[in-house]
Amino acid sequence: MDLTIIIPCYNEIDNVPKLEREFFPIVTTLASTRSVEVIFVDDGSTDGTLTSLKTAFIENYAPNVLVKFEAHVKNRGLGEAIRTGFTASRGEIVVTTDSDGTYRFEEIISMLAYLQPDVDLVTASPYHPEGGVKNVPGYRLVLSKGSSFLYRLLVSWHIHTYTALFRVYRRKIIDTVPFQSTGFLAGTEILVNSLLMNYQVAEYPTVLHSRVAGVSKAKIMRTIRAHLTFQWHLLRYRLHLAPAIFKQQTA
Repeated sequence: MDLTIIIPCYNEIDNVPKLEREFFPIVTTLASTRSVEVIFVDDGSTDGTLTSLKTAFIENYAPNVLVKFEAHVKNRGLGEAIRTGFTASRGEIVVTTDSDGTYRFEEIISMLAYLQPDVDLVTASPYHPEGGVKNVPGYRLVLSKGSSFLYRLLVSWHIHTYTALFRVYRRKIIDTVPFQSTGFLAGTEILVNSLLMNYQVAEYPTVLHSRVAGVSKAKIMRTIRAHLTFQWHLLRYRLHLAPAIFKQQTA
């Protein structure tokens, strides 16, 4: 399998038509030059998301495309959904993206082009000088930009955005970079740990859009606490007070 695309979903039934309309044509285009595996991970949805996804995609007949469905009986968090997707994936290159299209699906093609031979991970970066945001709620920007700024101070100033799910990974990242978080911190933790393990990361400047359908599942206070705890561990690691950052347990 050449390419895997993982889409975590939790109560996203309203976005299934968007996935049909905007995502699957991109998959078909990608499959014209490689084999593509699409993995939908339903994280314990209670609104019929999994049934709707299967109705829409289980009988796809696009050449070189395999669609798989993974499901959690109960909601376990974004980090666990990512972990389930990684475990089920077979691609040498793995893409993770949001189900709501806040990063436009067609940009998967452009972001893949950033995965040059000397790059191990490409991350979307709306906070890059060439990126931007459009109609995103202020509270989300405060949390995301504030967290990213602190990670720039603690880890690498050259990376502007640490909180995006929209990524491209080489297989070796999936197989070797640990992460403990079960929640929204997971994406940040993977990126930080990849940098600490000296993998090469490239940013893909892009625009982050507001969600159109459904509602965000982020628990604001829980996410803030998780980031602050992880940042404290990183600070102690930088000060040589924590010998093994990868063993720290984060929420």
